[in-house]
Amino acid sequence: MLDPASRLAPSRYRTGNPVADDPARVARVALVGVHGFGARHLDNLRRLEDDGAARLVAVADPRPPEDGTLGAGVGVFNNLEDLLAAGVAPDVVVIATPIQAHAPLAHAAIEAGADVYVEKPPVASMEQYHSLLAAADKAGVAVQTGFQSLGSAALDRLDDLVASGSLGSVRGVSALGTWVRTRGYFGRSRWAGKRTLDGVDVVDGVATNPLAHAVATALRVAGARKTSDVATVETDLYRAHDIECDDTSTIRVRTASGTVVMLALTLCAAEQTRPSVTLHGTQGTAVLYYTEDELAVTTADGTVIEHFGRANLLENLLEHRASGTPLLSPLACSGAFMRVLDAVRLAPPPQPIDPSYVTWIGDGDEAHPVVHGIEDLLQRACHAQATIGELCPGWARPSPSSSVSPSSLPLVLDGREVGFYRDGIAVSPFLSPRPYLHPVATRDGVIVTDHFPADHVWHLGAGIAVQDVDGVNVWGGRTYRREAQGYVWRADHGRISRTGITQHGDSLEETLRWSGPDGGALLHEARRISWRTVNEAAWALTIDFSLTPAGENPVALGSPGSNGRSGGGYGGFFWRLPTSENITITTADASGEAGVHGTVSDWLCWQGIFSGRPATLLFLPNDNAIDPWFVRAEGYPGVGLALAWDRPVTTTREAPLARSVTILIADGALTPDAVSTLAAEERHP
Repeated sequence: MLDPASRLAPSRYRTGNPVADDPARVARVALVGVHGFGARHLDNLRRLEDDGAARLVAVADPRPPEDGTLGAGVGVFNNLEDLLAAGVAPDVVVIATPIQAHAPLAHAAIEAGADVYVEKPPVASMEQYHSLLAAADKAGVAVQTGFQSLGSAALDRLDDLVASGSLGSVRGVSALGTWVRTRGYFGRSRWAGKRTLDGVDVVDGVATNPLAHAVATALRVAGARKTSDVATVETDLYRAHDIECDDTSTIRVRTASGTVVMLALTLCAAEQTRPSVTLHGTQGTAVLYYTEDELAVTTADGTVIEHFGRANLLENLLEHRASGTPLLSPLACSGAFMRVLDAVRLAPPPQPIDPSYVTWIGDGDEAHPVVHGIEDLLQRACHAQATIGELCPGWARPSPSSSVSPSSLPLVLDGREVGFYRDGIAVSPFLSPRPYLHPVATRDGVIVTDHFPADHVWHLGAGIAVQDVDGVNVWGGRTYRREAQGYVWRADHGRISRTGITQHGDSLEETLRWSGPDGGALLHEARRISWRTVNEAAWALTIDFSLTPAGENPVALGSPGSNGRSGGGYGGFFWRLPTSENITITTADASGEAGVHGTVSDWLCWQGIFSGRPATLLFLPNDNAIDPWFVRAEGYPGVGLALAWDRPVTTTREAPLARSVTILIADGALTPDAVSTLAAEERHP
């Protein structure tokens, strides 16, 4: 939690103290809530009193502070109502109470003519927010929201980086928070972890309270402050704790200007790490560790780490009263955050995470849950701008009794799901949205595909993608440019959209439209996917596709290899594997990544240990093998058949480009003789 008295900004950023030399103008402050975070405010008020900037005149709390905590002459009351009735007449009321009390207390302070500092979240619903805004406007008082990170001078630096173009165009903003909260944390009070309490909104979830600063800071970096700055909010909420609210969630915000803000947050990490907000640019990134006001800026020239000061928000409010200094976190600029909070409030209750995916560490009140692999999952969410549900960990998938979403079609053999075919509509535009297969598994359930991996977030399971379609990137990610002799981010991403699909038992036929960034059609594709049993330990997946120009002219299909990158001829069929161990890669004539990469052969066998279990994949180009293998094992695991290894290929209406590949997916590690036999049987049944 951020300390309101910590890391004060240097004098060039602080606005000074115009009232210190005029005791008559020193603000009279009342503090409501002196325990918990209220104790931090007491410390801050002592500092401000020593500086001559404020005078604490009264506190209100049903549990009085310990003797000796307050200075002489400070009034002590059970509640704000009694404090005001006693004629204390504070100039400023600081509210550090449970969330559900914020709105009524702030209204009472405003009605008494006081300016208000209210801790985050300011209120618990959009209705309360608009009501409080209207009351403050009518009374002509100031309301500051306690998002202390918004006082950081690092935010001005980020604004400068964007304005100067140092990071290129903004691709998006993300917030990552992996924290730990114990069972005792949620047992400390009646309201902790509640959506409502006694019929009153609380909304004490991961995004709305513990990691609310991550949300507010990410929105601020994206330029979204008011309610009108937010176009849409999509929530995907889960919980491992036995609470009402979410403790593990992804939230995708689209601003009115089109920027995607991806929030990936949990209280169920293995260990607590520094939360961060990242600005993703086409020429670099800037990562703000907002609890420490540290900014790491990475460009082609390397990484520069800078540290900044921070203005104290209560002090900023006092200076606003005295001299009109602009507020750094005014209530009116909490509107974007409130759009997120209200979306969480109105969302269905968070889905409990299957206990088999959770390990509890510790005992009693000190015990805390760890969701398996949550750190990697949330990293992927940030980079891919994808929700937890779209990343499809086992605990987020629909139960077997649920109806299957039309966007995700199951591949079923003998009553068992061995794969899912996804339409890819929700994939971020810079990843080139397209249909793909994931997860694909062996008959015994070993998953052998991956998607949205952190190393190449645009790798999507098994499917078809090409990096250069008449100059359009339908692969995703950065584009290799001959003139740059490297990869660059460009606004050249296309997509593959489904126009029709029919399923017939163990096969489906699909028509697809390949389009450019302007929406114009490039190619029409006919695709057929079929699957069948091979034996008790193996099954076969076949993908057939043909590409026809959408217009009269031929269409050139290229790759980084055809654009000058040696050995980078990927594009066409591609299968991204998950991390595996003890990898062996063989063909009939070669072995190993270096030996197989770029060669042409009738089959390729990949064997490895996937999450502790062995599996084998046998890739077989159908008909005549003409495309070289694209193979990676060291940097990342993937296998493809390269349409344009070192020169473009062309498809025409008269001669559409067509390919077919079969993949045998087997449990266990097969002997070389077994692999050769299977390959021969498939090619010559």
